[in-house]
Amino acid sequence: MADRQLTTLLTQLRTPSLPFPQSTTLLSKAKLLLLQLSALTPSPTAPPANLTLAREVYELGALHSLRAKNPDSFTRYVSQLQPFYELPPSAFSSPSQNQNKVTALWLLFLLTQGRYTEFHSDLEGLSTRGSVAEVENDKFLGYPIKLERWLMEGAYDRVWKAMKKGEVPSEEFGVLCEVLTPQIRREIASSSERAYPSLPFLSAQSLLFLDSEGAVVDFAHSRGWVIKDRTIYFPTAAELNADEEGEQEQEKEVGQMVIENTLGYARQLETIV
Repeated sequence: MADRQLTTLLTQLRTPSLPFPQSTTLLSKAKLLLLQLSALTPSPTAPPANLTLAREVYELGALHSLRAKNPDSFTRYVSQLQPFYELPPSAFSSPSQNQNKVTALWLLFLLTQGRYTEFHSDLEGLSTRGSVAEVENDKFLGYPIKLERWLMEGAYDRVWKAMKKGEVPSEEFGVLCEVLTPQIRREIASSSERAYPSLPFLSAQSLLFLDSEGAVVDFAHSRGWVIKDRTIYFPTAAELNADEEGEQEQEKEVGQMVIENTLGYARQLETIV
């Protein structure tokens, strides 16, 4: 009886446009049914069909949480999913349709938090899902892997392009990209400050992928930049509390390369438009 009721609830929860308050109510009912089935957490005696139902409940809970922009709820559901993902495929009655998607979203979430150590630790755990090539070529898993690689290389032009609405694997990834965007802008801004004493106003707008001049002004003020005669002047190295001279020079060279690459991409976009 409980399993049939749970199946009915899952049919409703599979609707992506379901309002979060409604999905929360349905998820609460689903968990009560899982409790009746002794499947809230995986156990050796639980039937594979019940474990499969429980796994999907938590997966859909994670996806609905992200669509509602509720990171705390998303984190809780991912935490509840981990024991299920550690089980062998034979423990379930059918493969998961959302495991790679939820895992990829979690990896992207770690990137938005700057939790790179956890990111790489969880990435190593993906070896059970196939070869390196298979994981990186997966529609969902490959996405955060590529973003992290490009971020580490300073290839922000590739990151910007990958985060455009039409390029993300699904709606939920777009939600996390909105969170990641300000972080990337801060990194580009830091590189700019170390690479150049100033930048033309329009170059800064292209570099930071800001939509309007007003947005550039607001961002500049938040960084303590000075705007004069359509030029943005950055704080001096002393004001940035740079340490050793050699380190400053190396940061400057890297920063210039990053800025030039990103500006080049921005100019290409302007040409296409």
